[in-house]
Amino acid sequence: MHEQWYDPSNPEEREIMNNVSPALNCNAITQPLFIVQGANDPRVNIDESDQVVIALRDRGIDVPYLVKYNEGHGFRHEDNRIELYSIMMGFLAQYLK
Repeated sequence: MHEQWYDPSNPEEREIMNNVSPALNCNAITQPLFIVQGANDPRVNIDESDQVVIALRDRGIDVPYLVKYNEGHGFRHEDNRIELYSIMMGFLAQYLK
C-alpha cells in the first residue's frame, strides 16, 4: 500500500516513509497511547496496529486498544462512536492532569 504514497525505490521518499512509520518509530513513544482501529480499514491494516500495541506494551507503556470489526477508516456506527468517545474521555481524564 505504501507505493500509493511513496516510491520505495527513491531513497529520499523511503527515508520519509521510514520517519513517519509508527511501527518503525515505537521506540520514540514514551507515554500512554490510545489506539483505535477499524478492522476493515483499507488504509491501516489491523496487523500494523497490533504490532504497535504489542511493541509498546512489551515496553510497559499503557496502550488501551479499541478494535471494532464492523468499521473501516473512521467510525460510522453511532454506537461505536459513543463507545469510542467514552473511552477517549476516560483516557484523557486519566493522563492529561
